Amino acid sequence: MTKPQLPDRPARPMGAPTALADLLVVDFTRVVAGPACTQILADFGAKVIKIENPDGGDDTRAYEHAEIGGESAAYLSLNRNKRGIALDLAVSEAREIARDLISRADVVVENFSASVMEKFGLDYASVAPINPRLVYCSISAYGRKGPFASRPGFDPITQAESGFMSLNGFPDGPPVRTGPPIVDMATGMSACNAILLALIARDRLGRGQQVEVALYDIAMSMTGFYGMAYLISGANPGRFGNSPNGSPTVGVYEAADGPLYMACANDRLYRRLVTEVLERPDLITDPEFATRKARSANKEKLRSVIAGIFAADRLENWMAKLKKANIPVGYLRTVEQGFNAAEARERHRLSRIPHPTAGFIPNIETPLNLELTPASDPVAAPLLGQHTDEVLRTILGYNDARISALADAGAFGKLQRAAKAGVS
Repeated sequence: MTKPQLPDRPARPMGAPTALADLLVVDFTRVVAGPACTQILADFGAKVIKIENPDGGDDTRAYEHAEIGGESAAYLSLNRNKRGIALDLAVSEAREIARDLISRADVVVENFSASVMEKFGLDYASVAPINPRLVYCSISAYGRKGPFASRPGFDPITQAESGFMSLNGFPDGPPVRTGPPIVDMATGMSACNAILLALIARDRLGRGQQVEVALYDIAMSMTGFYGMAYLISGANPGRFGNSPNGSPTVGVYEAADGPLYMACANDRLYRRLVTEVLERPDLITDPEFATRKARSANKEKLRSVIAGIFAADRLENWMAKLKKANIPVGYLRTVEQGFNAAEARERHRLSRIPHPTAGFIPNIETPLNLELTPASDPVAAPLLGQHTDEVLRTILGYNDARISALADAGAFGKLQRAAKAGVS
């Protein structure tokens, strides 16, 4: 096992503006979809205030993939560039702080279970009167209305129930969920898009609105053209492993010393493959393989022929030939190989950034690139309650006496002593 040696991250251009400067976001989210949404906003300059329960905070803090400096990989990967405060919303004084923040906010994002925000008096109907320009985003499994609103749900459940999971895996095996929580991540990105749309509409209409994104809806939309094909034909799409539609020229092939993934998906590429790379022009003149329809009908035979050819030479030789012929091809890499590859290095995807307890932590760069308003310099995800004092003073204007009274009332839970001491 080899961890990559990460460079320090170079600073962004001096004086460059951020796309979302002065945008205040109050973030009540936890786990994956919500934090993924608000991290995008934070990366591009929004001031995101992450509110956590002082009793343990975000569930991902305890995830066990890996940890550094007392924080989990999951938590660190989803909460960059945020300010963290700890509030016990069961305490009325803490709810007052939350309402004060919301009254000043441009955006609120929440992904609690149904009725939780309403119970605290922090739902859209309760807070819109004090801030009519507020964009209020709710993220849930099955939506905030209707008979399924109270059902808990998570990424793999919605993958299973929407039909999305049925498309993943091999034809002779069971459905397989994606490794990374793809529905959660797509929901977070969609929620971010919805928020930005509502902010643009606010500039035109002069008022905010409530927006909603549900994991189930996103999972259904991610069936894409396979879902549309079912609606058109009535034929239930199945699993196809690494070869969509059973294409014999798309998928994993084994060279003599390692695997590659080839995506030779149309007639033009196929002709180039068999003539320039495989040097088997008979695979285009043979009636069994001359057309796409014929190749599909004889896919197992053709795949066996191609597999035998690839197995006769080394991986690097095939990669050179395929790239010279401009055939889409890639190495089949592990995470270790991918993160240590030239593509990751040349595109500056990885760096290290300072962390208050670990010294430095790894950082995976945002995939979004804006030339005029580049992403903010990344700041590590906050420790639990790290910025409570700072936020109360700089955003809400609370003084020492008020902060001390709130701490005595239990608004900050077990962090009240730290709050009294002025930790920020």
